[in-house]
Amino acid sequence: MRESRFSHAMGFDDFPFDPAHRGDIPIVGTVYAGNVLQGVLSARVRRDGTNSTRVLTQLVQQSKFHEHTQLIFLQGIALGGFNVIDIHRLSADLERPVLVVSRRKPNMDRIRDALLTRVPGGARKWKLIEQAGEMEAVAGVHVQRAGLTLEQAEQVVRKFAFSSNIPEPLRAAHLIAGGVARGQSRARP
Repeated sequence: MRESRFSHAMGFDDFPFDPAHRGDIPIVGTVYAGNVLQGVLSARVRRDGTNSTRVLTQLVQQSKFHEHTQLIFLQGIALGGFNVIDIHRLSADLERPVLVVSRRKPNMDRIRDALLTRVPGGARKWKLIEQAGEMEAVAGVHVQRAGLTLEQAEQVVRKFAFSSNIPEPLRAAHLIAGGVARGQSRARP
């Protein structure tokens, strides 16, 4: 795959939420063609639930942007707390690569401990994280990937990182989610 193949991308992030909140959490997706924002998508996932992969699949497939989208960016491997995304299934169902991006490498020991001791269905969710593979350092961020090589991951991160190390579809999704939820956005995803 050549770098030019990845000119249209979607990026997803969840809304900030109070730790005591139970129920659904809004998520937002931004749609980019090159460096131009083309659209915004939204849906809801269950806090610490199991529906994030299904919700993202349906949201992307039912959008008017589906046909042109070539890559899915995710701000972390889970939405709404510990609603862990099966990135390999998402990539297969959408027939598109999926790239999880994190500014810092997460503390996997703490995540595993939280999942296995405090989260319903935590063992299954931890298995999904393990299946996603180790986070790899690339272009100033850490990534997990499905459907693309590490070299391609580096190319698309650099291609879509216009104003920070975070690809713009994710940065914009984060800003929109924070702005809508809190009345104003925070700068760093």
